[in-house]
Amino acid sequence: MTHAHYLTRRRRLLKTISDGVAIIPTAPEVVRNRDAHYPYRFDSYFWYLSGFPEPEAVVVLVGGNKPKSILFCRDKHEEREIWDGYRYGPKAAKSAFGFDAAYSIEQLDKKLPELLVDRDTLWHAVGHDEAWDARIARALNEVRAQARAGKRAPRAIHDLRAELDAMRLIKDKAELATMQRAADIASAGHARAMHACRPGMAEYELEAELSYEFRKRGADGHAYTPIVAGGANACVLHYVENNKLLNDHTLVLIDAGCEVEGYAADITRTFPVNGRFTPAQKDVYEIVLAAQAAAIAATAPGRHFMEAHDAAVRVLTQGLVDLKLLTGSVDTLIEKGDFRRFYMHRTGHWLGLDVHDAGEYKIGNDWTTLQPGMTITVEPGLYIRPGADVPTELAGIGIRIEDDVRVTTDGCDVYTTAPKTVAEIEEVMRHD
Repeated sequence: MTHAHYLTRRRRLLKTISDGVAIIPTAPEVVRNRDAHYPYRFDSYFWYLSGFPEPEAVVVLVGGNKPKSILFCRDKHEEREIWDGYRYGPKAAKSAFGFDAAYSIEQLDKKLPELLVDRDTLWHAVGHDEAWDARIARALNEVRAQARAGKRAPRAIHDLRAELDAMRLIKDKAELATMQRAADIASAGHARAMHACRPGMAEYELEAELSYEFRKRGADGHAYTPIVAGGANACVLHYVENNKLLNDHTLVLIDAGCEVEGYAADITRTFPVNGRFTPAQKDVYEIVLAAQAAAIAATAPGRHFMEAHDAAVRVLTQGLVDLKLLTGSVDTLIEKGDFRRFYMHRTGHWLGLDVHDAGEYKIGNDWTTLQPGMTITVEPGLYIRPGADVPTELAGIGIRIEDDVRVTTDGCDVYTTAPKTVAEIEEVMRHD
């Protein structure tokens, strides 16, 4: 993605804020323990507008007749660069990232009140960060203190996230290309894990296969903590211990995706540890696969977000009746919510710079209408926890199938490609 793409977004946002000022800081560095830090990851809103990778940075957009975008960032520092690596510094950053001006981050508190003077509106992520709320309040109070000198502080404060969320919800061509690359790498990682799987391996060994393939192919790493859940562990939706052995004749569920230039892929596959589905496992798997197909068929421009979920729920509920896990009419079971014992989550979410990406799911009382350029996951599942009324051959089976889908002008495109049908999975897992 080129810096022209970030500049285009800044210019679009400048039109939205009119005569206002928008303040978008990046994420802080976070200490893991003592003097060791977690790997740094920028704030998604900041990255969306700048593409600037360093911590201790802020974008300030000043609207009006002469709009400008300003970057505050760290100074060049020879000693720190010896220890920590290259820093752009304001001069190089201004040129490299297409800003109208760039200053040292040390000057932010001095310049911020100057930038706020006589502006109608201040835009920032209200309530997101207590320290930043206090910092901005100080700048506003500094301007207000100069009222007798004829200086006026912004009279309105708006939450910038609402505007940026709407922008981020529709991906441009460059974003879609980056997300395709992330999806391709993640798909290859899942295929690798399938091929490597053997009874007696540990869950973390499959996690290692994913990590290797992601990094080997150039991804920045995992987009989120991976789930590698063998056997009944798959019935725990956010199981992340990944430290148990994989037993013969059981399934393993892997929910994992990589990140490329900040954009996430999010894939789930469930497959037999020994490479061959038992009849009971196959029965459940085919129900979930059919539910996903129904949900994908309901994903198109003009359809609302929840139609895919409703379509999946109907197929899953009928499947639960067929498995004799539920009794009664499908309509009644759905109305009463009885299916939730075995399927308790939504069928998808927005996807982008965050794995659960920005964007409203409802506008007023209505579910969001899908538009071309939106990217979502489609991920139905069934989680059959052991119980007195659960047949032994079904007890402990947890299956989820998740793909990444982009809405197109005439429907949708499933752009993740990891093996998914029973035949595809069993073929890639052959060890002869």
